[in-house]
Amino acid sequence: MNILILGGGGREHALAWAALQNPKCDRLIVAPGNAGTAAIAENVRLDMADPVAVVNFCAETAVDFVVIGPEGPLEAGVADALRQAGVLVLGPDRAAARLETSKAFTKEICDAVGAPTARWARFDDAEAARAHVRASGAPLVVKADGLAAGKGVVVAASVDEALAAVDDMLGGRFGAAGASVVIEEMLEGEEASFFVLVDGTDILPIGTAQDHKRIGEGDTGPNTGGMGAYSPAPVLTDAVAARAIDTIVRPCMAEMARRGTPYRGVLYVGLMIADGAPRLIEFNARFGDPEAQVLMMRLGAQALDLMLACAEGRLHGARVNWADDHAICVVMAARGYPGDHAAGEAIGGLAGLGGTSSEMVFHAGTALRDGRVVSAGGRVLGVSARGGDLSAAAARAYAMCDAVDWPGGVFRRDIGWRAMAGRG
Repeated sequence: MNILILGGGGREHALAWAALQNPKCDRLIVAPGNAGTAAIAENVRLDMADPVAVVNFCAETAVDFVVIGPEGPLEAGVADALRQAGVLVLGPDRAAARLETSKAFTKEICDAVGAPTARWARFDDAEAARAHVRASGAPLVVKADGLAAGKGVVVAASVDEALAAVDDMLGGRFGAAGASVVIEEMLEGEEASFFVLVDGTDILPIGTAQDHKRIGEGDTGPNTGGMGAYSPAPVLTDAVAARAIDTIVRPCMAEMARRGTPYRGVLYVGLMIADGAPRLIEFNARFGDPEAQVLMMRLGAQALDLMLACAEGRLHGARVNWADDHAICVVMAARGYPGDHAAGEAIGGLAGLGGTSSEMVFHAGTALRDGRVVSAGGRVLGVSARGGDLSAAAARAYAMCDAVDWPGGVFRRDIGWRAMAGRG
C-alpha cells in the first residue's frame, strides 16, 4: 500500500521508519519530511494544513493511508477532508481534536464525566484572571487555551509569576490561541505519558513513556519540547493504566461519542500520578515527540498494523505484542535551545550510525545542504536505542551521541534517571 505521513520532525521519521519495516508498505511518502526521512522515503513539498491540497495529492499519487503527525493539520480539518474523500486516515476529525486544541474543552469533558483532573477556571478578561490568581495563591499553572506551539504553559511558583503569565497570554503573545486562558491548580506527583488508540468505539493501550521537558540535567532550567524519553514508564504500572482507562479515558471517549464527535486516532494521555492514583494533565490528539521515537523502537513493524486497525474501525480484538525490552531517546539540540540558537551547522559521523532495530538516529530539525546534513531547528536529532533493560538501552544511545560529530550539539546525560534510580 502507498502511505503518506504528514510532518517533518523526529516523530514523523520514527513513524516512517516503523512503517517501512512492515511488508504492507510499498511506497512511503513524507510531507515535508527532513534529511532523515529523505534517506528512507520520498520527501514532497505539500501544505499539510491545506485539506484540499492533501486530498488532491492523495488522489494523484494513489495514497491508501495517511498518518497525521502534528496537531496543525488536525485543527485545519485535514482528517475530516480525507475521510470525506474515502481515504483511510489516522487522526481525529477537527471537532474531536478539540481535546488538544482547546484546554477548556477538555476540562469541560472531564467535568461532564467526573474524570479526575486539576481544579480550573477559564478567563478571557485579564482583570478577572488576575483576581482569581490573587485569591488562589501559588503555585498555579497558566495555559493559553488554544495551540501555542508547545509554549503556552507556565508553571508559576509565585503569584507574581502567574500574574505575568496572564498578562503575557491575554496581552496577545500567542494571538488567537491566547485569547482566553485556563488557570489550574498545580498537581503533585510524577508525570507520565499513556498512549492509546481509539476507533470511536474501542480503546487499545499501546504503550507508556516518560519524557524530560527541562533543558538541564536533574530536570533544571527552562522547559523545552522534550529533551528525551524512555519506555516503558515504571510509574505507570498495569494497575495505574487500568485505573486511567476506567476513570479517564473510557468515560471521556464515551462522552465524545455521546456528543456526536467520536474520537478516532491516537490519544496521548498526559497523567500526574500520586500514590497510584492518576489525574489528567492534558490530552493530545497525536503521538508525542520524543515519546513516539521510543514507542516505535519497541513496536516496530506491528505499529503499522495497529494504526491501520484503528483507522479501519477494527480495534476490537487487536493486541499489542510487547517484547520484554526498554527503549530510550536522547535529544541532541542546538546550543542555546530553547532560546536563540544557530542553524545550518554541519553534522557529521552519522553514516553507518544506527540503522538497526536496536539503534536509530531519528532526525527532527535537519536539512540537506550540498549533500551534507545540517541543523535546521532547535531539537535536531533523537538518538534512540533498545536494550534488555534501561541501562543497556541508555549505554547504546549515549555511545551513539558521542559518535556524532557536531560541536554545536548539546544533550542531557541523565535521560531515564528516575527509572534507573528506582524513582519511577
